[in-house]
Amino acid sequence: MANQLKYSCDSATETLEWIKAIADFIRPYSFLINAHVVNFFKDRLWEAVDKEWIECLRKEPVENLLLIPSGVVQDHWPPSLKEFILTLRSLEFPRESADLKTVIPDLHMKSLNTVLSQGMNQKKKHEVEILSAVVSSVANNVGAATIVDVGAGQGYLAQVLSFQYLHSVVAIDACSHHGKVTDARAERIKKHYESQMRKFGSGNMNLNAPKTITCHVMSMDSLKALTTTFVPENNDEQSRLMAHDCEKADERQAQSLCPPSIGSSLVLAGLHACGDLSVTMLKALSECKEVKAVVSIGCCYNLLSEGSENSGDHCGFPMSCGVKTVSLLLGKSSRDLACQSADRWRNLSKDAGLHNFELHAFRAAFEMVLSKHYPEVMITSPSIGRQGKALRRQQQRRILESQLRQAESTYSHSNVVEHCSVLGHGESGTSDISGLVSNMDTLSIQSEGDLSVDKCSLFGKFSLSGLHRLGLHPSGDINFQGIWKEVEPYAELVGVYWSLRAALGPLLETFILLDRLLFLQEQVNKLEVVMLPIFDPALSPRNVAIIARKVDTTMQP
Repeated sequence: MANQLKYSCDSATETLEWIKAIADFIRPYSFLINAHVVNFFKDRLWEAVDKEWIECLRKEPVENLLLIPSGVVQDHWPPSLKEFILTLRSLEFPRESADLKTVIPDLHMKSLNTVLSQGMNQKKKHEVEILSAVVSSVANNVGAATIVDVGAGQGYLAQVLSFQYLHSVVAIDACSHHGKVTDARAERIKKHYESQMRKFGSGNMNLNAPKTITCHVMSMDSLKALTTTFVPENNDEQSRLMAHDCEKADERQAQSLCPPSIGSSLVLAGLHACGDLSVTMLKALSECKEVKAVVSIGCCYNLLSEGSENSGDHCGFPMSCGVKTVSLLLGKSSRDLACQSADRWRNLSKDAGLHNFELHAFRAAFEMVLSKHYPEVMITSPSIGRQGKALRRQQQRRILESQLRQAESTYSHSNVVEHCSVLGHGESGTSDISGLVSNMDTLSIQSEGDLSVDKCSLFGKFSLSGLHRLGLHPSGDINFQGIWKEVEPYAELVGVYWSLRAALGPLLETFILLDRLLFLQEQVNKLEVVMLPIFDPALSPRNVAIIARKVDTTMQP
């Protein structure tokens, strides 16, 4: 079912109306938003959910559960459940890629060649190809002398802006290793283009590779200080040579890539700048005279600092005066939830979905082990590692391998029994949990049909690996089988609960993004700002860009 958008964010008034509607909707579901699935069994979280919803959804195929975060409902569901899902869907900011040409008429997108895209996966190439064109267009539009790639990572965006779009670029990252990687990669790219320039008889001209700065941008003051260090360079000769090299740009376009030097005028760009870093970029637009425009795509909302209405300007959320008056703080669990991707879950296979729910059930049951036998550890909110993404990838890879093998032959019952035996008698407490779950992946695939999986044994192995990760020695009185038997009747509800909770993720992200947009809109007559999705959400879930420029910035013809 399509997302029926009821609200607009074209003005501060409209944006605030949208924000208030979201706040009013989510307040009654704080029990769902603020919970954590690891406490599912320990706190009996399913009991807080409408019983009619639970009884309905526990009978649903896993494929239907995975569609809930995308707003897909079934006709036979209770009216109140359908209303919940469809209402929250209508309050979400749309994620389908916008037609960028209608928003940025002078956009000139270029495909990345193999030299510039080396090392990029499909997701990164997709993001850099689009964002570099958007940032270049904005920089040309405001006549910026330098683009600052904030949170540059390995410098992919900075290098494309420098070598393909011919801008003066500075790449900032907190990791010195990233700076070294950026420099080394830029040097290889530079050698390639210098070779091409010599081939065309252009001589050994110096190319402007991105400058790298290793710096923790922890505050506005540090970013302000950095803006005074950027000195623009004249790219006229480089532009002419590169345009000749590419043989794609006409004379008018080549000239437009070389804005005149107008002092330290900057555009800040951030591709998934984590946590408060995206917030700092937006604040810099209003507080630093050198910054003429910002193109920001945020991520890692769980890393945002959060404060109350009286906490001052140092918090990443809330930013706007409007959201502060709404008086709705999110908390870390809610911000974690805002990172969920409905589009990725929707595209999971049945096997991958079942595996995901199994892992959540095992982790929640493991919390029971810690609660009963290691209560002192619970104070520290223990983590046994961020295994979800890696394990899902392993599982998907094994599903593909299994399907290929099944195209040739059918698994024999003896192979499955042998595999179960290996799982049951491996070295306890010392195996790496990723290896364990890789085995679980294969077993899960092989057990489709009439074969029975000894989940008690698997849970025991999972728990021993978890204790090992925490540096704990298993005591002899832990009855892993008894704990699993205690929670097993409710294990099928984990997927139901997870799906309902995950459905609120995109709405919470909308709330955070609208707060950032409203912060900029509240600066009346100073900024022009637009918020729109620019990436394919299935490839890049964090796909919403905030593009803002100062209204008094000189426009280029």
